[in-house]
Amino acid sequence: MNILNVKSEIGRLKTVLLHEPGKELENLTPNYLEELLFDDIPWLPLAIKEHRAFAKVLRESGVEVVYLTDLVAESLDVNEDIKNEFIYQFIAEANINSETLTQVLVEYLKSFSNTKTMVSKTMAGIKRSEIPHYTKRNLTDFIRDYPFVANPMPNLYFTRDPFAVINNSVSLSKMFSVTRSRETIYGEYIFKYHPKYQLPEYQLLYKRNYNVSIEGGDILVLSDKVIAIGISQRTHPTAIERLAKNIFYNNDNNFRTILAFDLPKDRSFMHLDTVLTQVDYDKFTIHPQCQKITKIYEITPNRKKSKKLIVKPLEDSLENILSSYLDTPITLIPCGGNDVISSDREQWNDGANTLAIAPGEVIVYERNHITNDILKKSGVNIHPIPSSELSRGRGGPRCMAMPLVRENPTKKS
Repeated sequence: MNILNVKSEIGRLKTVLLHEPGKELENLTPNYLEELLFDDIPWLPLAIKEHRAFAKVLRESGVEVVYLTDLVAESLDVNEDIKNEFIYQFIAEANINSETLTQVLVEYLKSFSNTKTMVSKTMAGIKRSEIPHYTKRNLTDFIRDYPFVANPMPNLYFTRDPFAVINNSVSLSKMFSVTRSRETIYGEYIFKYHPKYQLPEYQLLYKRNYNVSIEGGDILVLSDKVIAIGISQRTHPTAIERLAKNIFYNNDNNFRTILAFDLPKDRSFMHLDTVLTQVDYDKFTIHPQCQKITKIYEITPNRKKSKKLIVKPLEDSLENILSSYLDTPITLIPCGGNDVISSDREQWNDGANTLAIAPGEVIVYERNHITNDILKKSGVNIHPIPSSELSRGRGGPRCMAMPLVRENPTKKS
């Protein structure tokens, strides 16, 4: 099997990438919550405890868990030139334009004796007070009373978004918000330099320097022939078309169809996986509102014209569309049931955002008890995890996990 292999949403999970929440959460303050895309401030000790419970369920299910900080550090430790390249790129993308401050930060980041600790510091954010001998030097320093020279990245524990594994290739995200744009630096260095995960150029299906945004939470690999992608607040239709061309006209892929879901452009429909996830061969969780307002378009390659696409609106129910493309009758399991208040409450806490570790076996947040009961009654084996603090970031178990390897599922008997 390839070092990367994802041809479904439900094939038995073999290797997954996580990021345990770190000091970046402790650098959240009320004044900067909106800018950093948080609604509340998680308590780090409990967030770590909850995340470790998540990782424990994965390991006990036979999944290899690898961590973002480890893979990045291993990539930078290949040689000193790579580490230097990373440091200068990180500083440039933190919008630090002063030559003097750049040099001070280079020396500061090089002063860490351990590469992993240095990587964690870039994620946590760098405060002015932490820099040795820092002084105000230019006009910006004097007029902006801001505590950071490099912002924290508190959304990093949602490893699903900065990239997506598709078959044995990667879509490296162009993030929608400036706040999250630097998160994809880490994936860039892993797939460029890591001793195990280094990829050839043709296996990068989308690149972070493209000019329109797409994020991993909008990409669902439904089978080895069909991919669903959300047209959301954070994924632009032009990006989907560019990714589609790179997928269809890549000889290593057998994908023949992309289903583009046109979602409302608001925070409650942030990504496709916040309203729709697959839990079994024939079952999906769904936010009930998604059925009523989502339009779906079929995108296929135009075999008569090189590297062109055919786009067609689909006029049918979501159940029928999914049933047709997955070649099996589909049941949609409503998040929170059919009660409007319950569905809205549990949707806010990512009741529809499940992580399949095998067909019919998923990890869920324990707080979404109505959805979880419906899943159990529908024959789905659930692994509830605590989520008092993790859920404050507005992401569920699927958001927190990037599958690197899944077994290819066989047809349901």
